[in-house]
Amino acid sequence: MKKAFQKMSLTVFLLSTTLIAACTQPLSAMESNQTASIAANNIKGPLDAKEVEAFADQLFAEKMKKFNVNGSNFVVIRDGKVLVNKGYGFADKEKKIPVDKDTVFQIGSVTKTFTALAVLQQVDAGKIDLHRNVEEYLGGLKIPNKTGKPLTLYDMLTYTSGFDLPDITTFTGPQYIKQNISMDEFLSENNLPTVVRPPGEVYTYDNTGFLLAGYAVEKASGMSFDEYMDKKVFKPLGMTSSSVLLKPELLKRMAAHYGPNGKPQPIEGLNPTVAPDGSILSTGEDMAKYMIMQLQNGKFNGKEIVNQKSMELMHSYQIFAEKDIPLTTVGGFENLYRELANGQHVVFKGGNMPGHGSLIVLIPEQKIAFYMSYNNESEMRSDIFREFMDHYFPEKEKAEPVYLPLSEKDAQKYIGLYQNTRGFWTRTSIAYENGSLMLEDKTSGKQKLRMIHPLLFVDEEGNKIAFKEDKNSTIQYFYYSTPKDVTHAVAHSQKMDRKETYSDVPNTSSYKTYINNVSALSIMGAKTGSKFDPTGTMTQGEFIDALVKANGWYGFPGDEDNNRQQLAASLPDLNLSAPISRQAAAVMIQTLKQLEPMATSKVKLQDKADAWAKDAITTLASQGIVDPDTKISADGSFTFRAKDLLKRQEASALIDLAFGYHSLPIKR
Repeated sequence: MKKAFQKMSLTVFLLSTTLIAACTQPLSAMESNQTASIAANNIKGPLDAKEVEAFADQLFAEKMKKFNVNGSNFVVIRDGKVLVNKGYGFADKEKKIPVDKDTVFQIGSVTKTFTALAVLQQVDAGKIDLHRNVEEYLGGLKIPNKTGKPLTLYDMLTYTSGFDLPDITTFTGPQYIKQNISMDEFLSENNLPTVVRPPGEVYTYDNTGFLLAGYAVEKASGMSFDEYMDKKVFKPLGMTSSSVLLKPELLKRMAAHYGPNGKPQPIEGLNPTVAPDGSILSTGEDMAKYMIMQLQNGKFNGKEIVNQKSMELMHSYQIFAEKDIPLTTVGGFENLYRELANGQHVVFKGGNMPGHGSLIVLIPEQKIAFYMSYNNESEMRSDIFREFMDHYFPEKEKAEPVYLPLSEKDAQKYIGLYQNTRGFWTRTSIAYENGSLMLEDKTSGKQKLRMIHPLLFVDEEGNKIAFKEDKNSTIQYFYYSTPKDVTHAVAHSQKMDRKETYSDVPNTSSYKTYINNVSALSIMGAKTGSKFDPTGTMTQGEFIDALVKANGWYGFPGDEDNNRQQLAASLPDLNLSAPISRQAAAVMIQTLKQLEPMATSKVKLQDKADAWAKDAITTLASQGIVDPDTKISADGSFTFRAKDLLKRQEASALIDLAFGYHSLPIKR
């Protein structure tokens, strides 16, 4: 969901071990002779309930301290049996209410796996065909599509819809708690994103696709989505404490929500109220039943919830970045933690709502699964997954791959500027230096890439980058699996066209690269015809428009408005039609970037600037964010020409350096 994507500064403090209050449920260990038999056959994974519990107790004590988590549940399943189902810490720290098997959490995007299940049930019933135009199942609703290729439910369930703004329908907030907004009402009042890439072509994590998939279930079944889930999923599974609605009886048992600083924050609802992309509430007790059904090929207590063929679609990867990098199944499941799976076939799904995080992990071939929810949005789940896999499925050391040489001629097809297809603020440059491709972005810095084969490379830290060609063998995308930036891992990045040339920008211009970059990203373009007007001025309104695009936070509802409000409030004398000064431009950039001055860079502003602008100017200069005509002397002194009007070429340089791919220092 929306807040899962935001970059927040985490203040982590240690919890006393006395706060890790375990709430153990009655569990029975596996029979000793069965355990011995399993061990004799060298079967991996958790075997004994007491051992799993002891492992989990120590693990959660450590990780909850590290990630400042107040409370969490943890459920482990093997061969249809519950090995562990217990709670740690507090559901409500202030009221000293512990987490137990009946504590309710908002499971966020784990909901998507339930929505996929519902779609596949309708496939089993013959009411939906995954490969037909989805508009046939949307009651007359039309989806804007520029590609000429119909969008299908298969595309939507595998996160390959091709939407330009895949999260623009993701509304969350406290104001939605007591509202009841149907999907019919929501979809009639809100614009849908547009299909701009051929469906099925490229992976981009997508909330809108699953919202529409749930809507298709409503139309195909003739039931509201909440009624459908109650009747066809929750009731048959005995999930008596699960709902897509914020029912009062569940709210009473819901864990409190906490921010990264450990302070309580209000619960947030969704719009529409029943949101197939993320509105389910559930407990450890109920999720145990869901996982047992998943591992029993769609059966539970002798009943078939979904047929085995459909369950195989949920558990088998359909979309790949490269043949050894599976990405998504037809079930909402993903493979973000692929490098941590230690060679096992694992499907999983994480979920977030503000103040709650969840993770479901299935290892189908081993008949093993685990689930956890906790009351903040940290990445504790990735640490838990890593430790679980290393403990129960240790991997033998991998052989170092053989790397191939890359000539400068062959490197040309990779070179360019790329933008993430979901996190628009993530841009990457691929260049060729000294016999190797060089990747540069703000998170990974500069990374030398080594070639395993022509579409697969590895960076200096061992992270893989897979390139994707179009039908003409032209590189159009890459997928980069790096733990440094989750944005890379939830979508492909698309190559942008920066071959734009302007008749008034000579090749010798020190601004040409910056102008080409902002043009390729549609941040700034021609002023008239084929002319960029490099020495022309900009109005404050035009600069705000450019900054909103440059910042990249415009894919979620309200983001663009928030950016504009921040920028408007940053100047003491806002006048959208007035020309913008260089000092005002610096203040606006700093308003969005919120950078810290580099301690190692002692810059000294020599010209006069208004008091409200000085800190912004010196902070940007200390970070290296200055235009080519602003020279910083060896002693740190520089003249910014603060009160001069900003030229368009200067704007392109400042914007590109602050918001483009450049690693620079960029220390927040």
